[in-house]
Amino acid sequence: MKIAILSQDASLYSTKRLKEAGEAKGHQMRVINYLRCYMNITSHKPSVVYNGKTLESFDAIIPRIAASKTFYGTAVVRQFEVMGVFSTNDSQAISRARDKLRCLQILAREGIGLPVTGFAHATQDIDGLIETVGGAPVVIKLLEGTQGIGVVLAETHQAAKSVIEAFRQLEANILVQEFIKEADSSDLRCFVVDNKVIAAMKRQGAEGDFRSNLHRGGKAEKVKLTPEERSTAIRAAKAMGLRVAGVDLLRSNHGPVVIEVNSSPGLEGIEAATGVDVAARIIDFVAKNAILGVTRDRNQF
Repeated sequence: MKIAILSQDASLYSTKRLKEAGEAKGHQMRVINYLRCYMNITSHKPSVVYNGKTLESFDAIIPRIAASKTFYGTAVVRQFEVMGVFSTNDSQAISRARDKLRCLQILAREGIGLPVTGFAHATQDIDGLIETVGGAPVVIKLLEGTQGIGVVLAETHQAAKSVIEAFRQLEANILVQEFIKEADSSDLRCFVVDNKVIAAMKRQGAEGDFRSNLHRGGKAEKVKLTPEERSTAIRAAKAMGLRVAGVDLLRSNHGPVVIEVNSSPGLEGIEAATGVDVAARIIDFVAKNAILGVTRDRNQF
């Protein structure tokens, strides 16, 4: 089977692991920098051109689209969909998950547990916004932030007002969420493939940092999920339409709450912490579904 990995950098751990896992199973693997692609959009013979040459036909693609390149990256994924190529995650699902506000609204509609959240752009009623989520302490997030960047814990009402006012001067869209103190600066990363949690780890924030991102010095260990946590992760991925996803949960006093659904979750941390060959599981999923010709309904395009 011919499988393309859409990634900006072939040397990234996740990209290398997927390529190695695919080759180990006898597939022809190729890494394509999607930013160097351009598209021939036509009704009769749509194609993708890469480095000046029309790409040969692939049986499947594995999108590894950077958050900052979502618009163009999903356009390339969509072009492969037009060509009838199977994708681990559809362009629509990637776009849906990358929009933090849209993601939370969809999860809320599905009745999935979330931190109490407020959203604003340039509101004058800052006090009301803070009280909407139960008052300080609150977590304030830039809508476009990733890997813990643009996330601030405001421990007092005045601190929250100051941060929101500063973000307002930047004309930024912001999310304000209740602070789940009982999570104790940790979260759970659940790796979902084909409606199953195949691996899970607990990430603990660095000393003095409430964020648990591994990129910011956090530590990870294998964790056993409760049935409710497992069910919540699967439901969240399904609500986004993602067949491969990293679902981040917090353990709160009122059950698991989802803080993020990631359409291109990294493999390094989860494989190291759990010992699960996540890359191989993804390749197995791709091979099975590409052969079956599994595609989305056209109305989801």
